[in-house]
Amino acid sequence: MLDYGAISLELGTMLTQLIVFIILLLAVRKFAMGPIMAVMEKRRQHIENEIATAERSRQEAEALLAEQRRVLDEARSESKAILDRAAKQASDEAARIIAEAQATAERLKADASADIAREVEKAKAELRDQMAGLSVLLASKIIEKELDEAAQKEAVDKFLAQVGERL
Repeated sequence: MLDYGAISLELGTMLTQLIVFIILLLAVRKFAMGPIMAVMEKRRQHIENEIATAERSRQEAEALLAEQRRVLDEARSESKAILDRAAKQASDEAARIIAEAQATAERLKADASADIAREVEKAKAELRDQMAGLSVLLASKIIEKELDEAAQKEAVDKFLAQVGERL
């Protein structure tokens, strides 16, 4: 026994308490700490699995998002190409229609010019026929009337006036 004034320590009791404490510590370690540590280890593994699953899900979501963006970009570029083709086709069709209209207008103009030329030739032929008839008529009248020079000039002037009215 050790005596320190108000505190006295007995070596046997201390040794017994130390042995009981060590036995209790070993028992707690074996029976309580083992299962608690096993539960804690299971919980740690479960959390790690959840974190890994969440990370895989995040990566899959990012991959799906990237795929959706790629598909959306492809759809946009395809729709732009379709619109460009449609605009080009419309432009080509408009140019074709304009060219056809111009060709038709030129053809109609040429046909009208040809019709006018035919009508002019027809009018000239009719005029020649009338002139010939009038010339014959004038000649017959001149022959019938043996006119003097003044009367002949007057007849020619009258004839030219009649021809001028018909032109």
